[in-house]
Amino acid sequence: MTDIPNYETFAKIEPLDKGWSSDKKYYIETRDGKHRLLRVADISEYERKRAEFDMLGRVAELGVPASRPVDFGTCDGGKSVYQLLTWIDGEDAETILPTRSAAEQYAFGVKAGKLLRKMQSLQPFAPSMKWADIFGANLNRYISAYNACGYTFGSADNTICYIEENRHLLNNRPMCFSHDDYHCGNMIIAPSGELFIIDFQRFRPTEPYHALCGTVFDGDRCPPFATGLVDGYFPDTPPQEFWRVYALYMAAISVNSLPYALSLKDHENTTLQAELDFAYRQCANIARWFDNFNRVVPTWYLQPQADN
Repeated sequence: MTDIPNYETFAKIEPLDKGWSSDKKYYIETRDGKHRLLRVADISEYERKRAEFDMLGRVAELGVPASRPVDFGTCDGGKSVYQLLTWIDGEDAETILPTRSAAEQYAFGVKAGKLLRKMQSLQPFAPSMKWADIFGANLNRYISAYNACGYTFGSADNTICYIEENRHLLNNRPMCFSHDDYHCGNMIIAPSGELFIIDFQRFRPTEPYHALCGTVFDGDRCPPFATGLVDGYFPDTPPQEFWRVYALYMAAISVNSLPYALSLKDHENTTLQAELDFAYRQCANIARWFDNFNRVVPTWYLQPQADN
């Protein structure tokens, strides 16, 4: 790391361990008072990290509040690739939002929804069958993995039935740029009150509505924020077509929850039991929100509430 250009100007280097990314992350203070985020990854990820760095530049050009790219290159004698980004001061949104009023949560959600819509203008693709091929294959894999995993959840039959009866909704869909992990856990609220988006490591082209799947987390911890995100995303009332497609994605998440939990059994940041507990809670939440898929608008979708 000492061979990063201008390394000698780093007055403070503090390791960061939050998050699931395999990147090594550091908070940097330079001698001239600048604050930076340094991300270091294995050189095998060079092309992906280059694309991510370039994409952050395009996000910045849109005026989306996010880390700005500063420098990119190789280090550790060519064994690693690094990104140097601007640092964002503030508090994690997932921590601070539950302490705010319902009206404030909703307002931040509206901001997040508008920013998501703006980012999707980066890389639009015309409607085609590509998404049906991509996500249809995922659905087949999720169902097969669930049937083979040895664990079950109570609403599985209704959930799989909804998938099979509605997978045609994937046909002839557009695609676009997606953050692909868009929820309040990847947002920061600055002291000024501005909402910043962070952690673009999973970015990829997806179907536009799929980008709202992060509400599977927000609907549990901050329902007014999740509601605001949907309302901010759509200029008018969310169409019924959206809710049907959204319910399909939530059904997919539910079916994949247990196999995904089992795939994390060797992850150093968790335990198998903790992941299984989370997966069962997620399945129960989704079943409750959609009344075992007898409805397509989730129960967390609320009208904005005034402060009491």
